[in-house]
Amino acid sequence: MLLLENSFFELIVDQFSHTTWAEWLGVITGFTCIYLAAKENVYNWPVSIISVIAYAWVFFTAKMYGDMALQFYFLFTAFYGWYFWIRKKESSNKQISVLTQRQWLMTIFAVATLSVALGFFLNRFTDTDVPFADGFCTALSFVAQVLLTRKVLQNWILWIIVDICYIPLYIYKQLNLSAIFYAFLVALALKGYLDWRKTYREQAY
Repeated sequence: MLLLENSFFELIVDQFSHTTWAEWLGVITGFTCIYLAAKENVYNWPVSIISVIAYAWVFFTAKMYGDMALQFYFLFTAFYGWYFWIRKKESSNKQISVLTQRQWLMTIFAVATLSVALGFFLNRFTDTDVPFADGFCTALSFVAQVLLTRKVLQNWILWIIVDICYIPLYIYKQLNLSAIFYAFLVALALKGYLDWRKTYREQAY
């Protein structure tokens, strides 16, 4: 039993020793960014800029091209979200909104359509070995980020789903630190959802 525990510990240490500086930077700033977003802190956006730049390189080296391209979209939405939140804060606090049933259907349709399109594109034009998994996670992240920039409550539900999906994908691609990071992100996203839901309910009074 002791030998097994030592072997497991040595495996973890070995995996972490092969973690690149870019992945460490992406994990640390990404964790900080999600925590600040859950607190509705506008500084989550500049921190996220550092995270997406670091992860763009991580995904490029891992041949996860859908997620690499997604980082450029995140970079744009980080600047947009930063501006949008500041502008709304100056006029009045930007209130949290929720999706209607029709908007939920549109969201699901958008994720499904984009997932299939990205999957076929990555399978046809890149050398990735996870085209459809990468495509689905990329599509879901894309839509979740749109909802986050608009302060829509259900963005956290999408982030919970995509964070869970990323864990086995990262393990498969040997991005073990990121897999552990995303396990923590599931908990953070759940907290973000509960905090935002509480705030939304308080807005009604």
